[in-house]
Amino acid sequence: MQWTISQSDCPAVIRDFLHRKKGISSKLLAKLKRQPDGILLNGAPVFVNAPLQPGDILFVDCETGEDVSSVIPSALPVDVLYEDDYIRVLNKPPFMPTHPSLNHPDDSLANAVAYMEKDSGVPFVFRPASRLDRNTSGVVLTAKNQYCASLLSAQMKAGTIHKTYLAILTCQSGSLPAEEGFLQSFMARKNESMVERCIVGENEKDAVYALTAYRILSRSDDGSMLLVQATPVTGRTHQLRVQFAHYGCPVLGDDLYGTPSSLISRQALHASSLSFPHPIFRNKMEIEAPLPEDMAGVISSNFTKTHID
Repeated sequence: MQWTISQSDCPAVIRDFLHRKKGISSKLLAKLKRQPDGILLNGAPVFVNAPLQPGDILFVDCETGEDVSSVIPSALPVDVLYEDDYIRVLNKPPFMPTHPSLNHPDDSLANAVAYMEKDSGVPFVFRPASRLDRNTSGVVLTAKNQYCASLLSAQMKAGTIHKTYLAILTCQSGSLPAEEGFLQSFMARKNESMVERCIVGENEKDAVYALTAYRILSRSDDGSMLLVQATPVTGRTHQLRVQFAHYGCPVLGDDLYGTPSSLISRQALHASSLSFPHPIFRNKMEIEAPLPEDMAGVISSNFTKTHID
């Protein structure tokens, strides 16, 4: 990253400019300081307490000191919804993990992005701002360098990145509290499981608060299913799946918190849109991921009327 220092940036020293004005974290700043060419002022290495003057050219190497990934590049079918020099937004297909694992060494979203970057000449590091479960489809935001990753992380903590989901719920044993509103609960690991979560009391061990805004878009013709738009205000693991199941309306096809379905071979959950301020340009970004064929098929076959925005 490179900046030309303006009159309004002064007086300032490099450390304050990078940390306060450009949002570079203390951790990344410490990494940059340890590298010979991590921070350059007018083309020369410099200490972070050096003063800045109008017209100075300040450069920071956003790839400096980063651990290079060993992700295997794989030519996988992943649509790029938006891309520039700083971020890439992808439409993750269902049945694809976000990260590689022992059982999925070369078929994850990270493998697909590694393939996109294989000829860039830049050491590859996968930097998602968030993740989706393997069987959940939809929009995933990734950063192209350490600096943007740290800015997106700060935005996540500040709650300025908003992800909206579409879900098909099966409600034969329960109902949601209203046509629209909020689901509030406390969640924790179920019996200290590494995967499964459950609703718990506020004072129970490791309880974390979960808040979701939702709106019912349509009911199926036979009344057994709901098409719902949901926006997690907090970002807990399996938040939507656990909260909907708690009300007796599990996500259709969810074999962990509900039951498998003959209508779809995974949980019918899709991250349909993302809104956030661009980490560099600060303009508002609104990006949508088209509904995948399996969910679209369930909707077209079972819902006469829908109100998808």
